[in-house]
Amino acid sequence: MDILQPPGWARPRGYSNGIAARGRTVCVSGMIGWDAQGQFHTDDFAGQTRQALQNIVEVLAEARAKPEHIVRMTWYITDKKEYIAAYKEIGAAYRELIGKHYPTMTAVQVSALIEDRAKVEIEVTAIVPDEA
Repeated sequence: MDILQPPGWARPRGYSNGIAARGRTVCVSGMIGWDAQGQFHTDDFAGQTRQALQNIVEVLAEARAKPEHIVRMTWYITDKKEYIAAYKEIGAAYRELIGKHYPTMTAVQVSALIEDRAKVEIEVTAIVPDEA
């Protein structure tokens, strides 16, 4: 996996501008902040984000993929201000579950998600190297 950082560009914080990778592609549909049985345990933004990230890690494991294989994340959030206010807690959960790997990322505020209690939905693409 190669991180793409054009010369002279400021280094982004918490994501990469681009990644080039070769291997088996693993796509994970949007994960929200409920558990494996479809139950929410919190309405807290950071808590739902932690659960969504945990769900992603568990789905990746089914494909023998790890968080460091993630090349793209798309975050759909229902409230930009709540997201920004939870940066510190989200960052801690991210580092605990994903590590210090920062793939390409996009965050988009949406008016609602299909599940009414959901505050965040995260979709990922991972590429597992052929030798892994």
